[in-house]
Amino acid sequence: MDVHGYAWAATIAIMVAILGFDIFVIGRRPHEPSMKEAGIAIGVFVGLAVVFGLGVWGVAGPRYAGEFFAGWLTEYSLSIDNLFIFLIIMAKLKVPRELQQFALLVGIVLALIFRGVFIAVGAAAIDRFSWVFFIFGAFLLYTAVRLVVEYRKHDDEEDAPDNPLLRLVRRRLPSTDDFEGPHLTVRRDGKRLITPMFIVIVALGSTDLLFALDSIPAIYGLTQEPYLVFTANVFALMGLRQLYFLLGGLLRKLVYLSLGLSVVLAFIGVKLVFHALHEYHLDERLGIPFSLEIPIWLSLAVIIVTLTVTAVASLVKSRWDEDHAEPTGTSSAA
Repeated sequence: MDVHGYAWAATIAIMVAILGFDIFVIGRRPHEPSMKEAGIAIGVFVGLAVVFGLGVWGVAGPRYAGEFFAGWLTEYSLSIDNLFIFLIIMAKLKVPRELQQFALLVGIVLALIFRGVFIAVGAAAIDRFSWVFFIFGAFLLYTAVRLVVEYRKHDDEEDAPDNPLLRLVRRRLPSTDDFEGPHLTVRRDGKRLITPMFIVIVALGSTDLLFALDSIPAIYGLTQEPYLVFTANVFALMGLRQLYFLLGGLLRKLVYLSLGLSVVLAFIGVKLVFHALHEYHLDERLGIPFSLEIPIWLSLAVIIVTLTVTAVASLVKSRWDEDHAEPTGTSSAA
């Protein structure tokens, strides 16, 4: 796929303008978006992604359009999983609802920065070393297994993510007890103190960094076109702030999301390993009578079917649990 420099420049300019409008106009003041505001924004962002994919189809053909849609759906699903972690962070750190929009905005911007860096690094590595696909594939298979293990250990009370950076900030930097609006630091008695919002941003940023390690190998397993990798990631992050408020408790009802993502990531991991074997002609040396290259239409079909089944099964399971839950306040005394 030959993308000229002016196309890159125009795409980046348009996306920066859209994100800038969302951040500096729509999100100019901390508030909790209404259901109508959130629904309209998500509809616009999803519509833009679909229009862009159809534009890729018209300009570059169905193959690259399929790669974009497969990448976008995968990254969007991973972003929703990321959003669920954001939900836990907000709850555990007791972020006021009116300040959560600001925290989400910063978290999404950090996610864009981290993914942009990893996209560039991944593109350079793939361009020079075909064997990197073995590493990407193995990492995705490991991630898939980890998601299953985490799901099996899942309990009702999730802990907020913790890491050395977050512990260092809490231990070394003096902070205020209460939030000071969206401010990250305040001056008290001549001393500069961090606020709880600063700790929230560190937690969200470090979580973004870990999720970028999963998402970039996944998207490169579906397309090796940096332009499609970049646009799929940006579109996947658009509207997540509004989606957070629109879905609310529904995020917690996606109980099988980790399992669905593990299937998708495992499939892409196998696809990457097969691609690496094909690149080094190892499939021919092993006497395999068919090509190990998995076509993009099959990848897209697997992703759509898996995510659909995951969503339906999750909602059915959540409804079953609600219908069979013991009423609160009842006594089992005879």
